Amino acid sequence: MTNRSTERILFITGRLAEPALRQVSDRLRERWSLDCEITVLNVTVAALMHTRLIANRLQLNEQYDRVILPGWVQGDLRDLTEKFGVPFERGPKDLYDLPTYLTNADREPPDLSKYSIEIIAEINHAPQMSREDIESLAVRYRDSGADVIDVGCVPGDSWKDVGETVRVLRDLGLRVSIDSFDRPEVEVAVKAGAELVLSANSENRDWLSQLDVEAVVIPDTPDDWESLEQTVDYFLTQQRPFRIDPIVEPIGCGFANSLQRYWKARQQWPELPMMMGIGNLTELSEVDSAGVNFLLAGYCEELGIGSVLTTEVINWCRSSVAEFDLARRTIHHAVTRSIPPKHLESSLVMLRDPKLHNLSAEEIIKLAESIKDQNFRILAEQGQLHLINGAGHWSGKDPFEMFDNMVADQNGPLDASHAFYLGYEMCKAMTALTLGKQYRQDQALDWGFLTMPEVSAHDRRRNKESPDE
Repeated sequence: MTNRSTERILFITGRLAEPALRQVSDRLRERWSLDCEITVLNVTVAALMHTRLIANRLQLNEQYDRVILPGWVQGDLRDLTEKFGVPFERGPKDLYDLPTYLTNADREPPDLSKYSIEIIAEINHAPQMSREDIESLAVRYRDSGADVIDVGCVPGDSWKDVGETVRVLRDLGLRVSIDSFDRPEVEVAVKAGAELVLSANSENRDWLSQLDVEAVVIPDTPDDWESLEQTVDYFLTQQRPFRIDPIVEPIGCGFANSLQRYWKARQQWPELPMMMGIGNLTELSEVDSAGVNFLLAGYCEELGIGSVLTTEVINWCRSSVAEFDLARRTIHHAVTRSIPPKHLESSLVMLRDPKLHNLSAEEIIKLAESIKDQNFRILAEQGQLHLINGAGHWSGKDPFEMFDNMVADQNGPLDASHAFYLGYEMCKAMTALTLGKQYRQDQALDWGFLTMPEVSAHDRRRNKESPDE
């Protein structure tokens, strides 16, 4: 394989992207000594190019090792490779990502398949739900990364359908735990296939230790360390399987002290398995849960806490299972290699983006001057929205005012579909401006692993015109 430092790389682009691409290519040459050149085809927007157009318009008068096309180019690249005798490839969809794309091309992505923390996802107040809803939620939890489905019961009630519910979940291939202190409820659930009982303390350890099931040992009250020691000793004497949960408390209710108890438990029982009920923190902290899950995953990984109990009851926790699944994999990779969990996986960066590529005021002016056609370009740059076409350049922070000014300056009215498109894109641009996200016209905003794929207006039109292409 050709050494990357001696490769000759050709970038293909359109007229509008040429200035920005030249800045990036200059940086590639200066910082990484890459031998790269640019060919500008006679097309305005590079993203609208198709391999057929490139085959008809491109001429290669020199020898190159790689030809890199914009990431949005449609069509079969094999046709170009065969015609020109050089490998063609799609680069990143954002040309500003070319340095990362090229300089990391030979670097293996991090292996995030491994993890050491088990996720137990609780179906809260299961007796109050229909069987169909329980099954649906259990499968969703499993698909989000849960290893065990916890059937959460209602204190003070004895659920007559608990055994059948556990059997149904087991028949779906799911591992099941039961969250209850009610003896008949627990016994029926264990007989039906529940493998873990939450929880055991001085109140129920006598009868619970006689069942063929693992238990979660907790203190009688969160700050009663002596009761935790006594129940741990009891299960050790009975030689029954268990894991320890000193109980994490919400912020404002003893959170720091509860973290200290986990540390103390690990020092006192270095070989015993431990669990943390992280829902006590995520559900009771009015903040997006991803960062909380990530931090708790780091604490659990470093302390050897092998399982967590989580929930998705309140709306800001609605994706907690998937969040913790991503967090535990990233954290495991980082901790086992003694590196910070940075530049490994960006799927949990949802509110803002991992990085921004901003245009300068001068670049915006040059772009506006270069546009001669009537198609609108929308930008969210320099703290303002920008709406540009051959007839003008409108900017500001109020999209309604900008739209009214643009309509007043146009030679003719906008049709309904065009007006809808501009409104939709300007709404996305305003959202990006508000949150400090990267806006790229006709592309979905990046919401991490929650990003919804988006078909561009251009692709929609092309699909309608050539549905079988």
